[in-house]
Amino acid sequence: MSRNLQPLSLTILGKEYKIACEPEERDNLIRSAQEIDEQMRKIRDSGKVIGADRIAVVTALNLAHELRSMKNQNASLTKSLNECMGKMLHKIEKVLETK
Repeated sequence: MSRNLQPLSLTILGKEYKIACEPEERDNLIRSAQEIDEQMRKIRDSGKVIGADRIAVVTALNLAHELRSMKNQNASLTKSLNECMGKMLHKIEKVLETK
């Protein structure tokens, strides 16, 4: 990491936040802030949650749950891929043994 931090202004739910970030992380951070802003607006507009702090917590929980689900899915897919690769390797070794 180069420590070439540059200031970046992000607006989430109408509030501005100044964040220092690496230039190469700028686009990802902007997209992340846009996603958080969109999620928070959806929750606020639903009328079921009131108050910016509660909206932020519900948004964080939703995003953490989504991330956890994706990590679990990734682990499951990795396990399946490893099993398939093991079977394929076994078949290849069997073919090579017969030659």
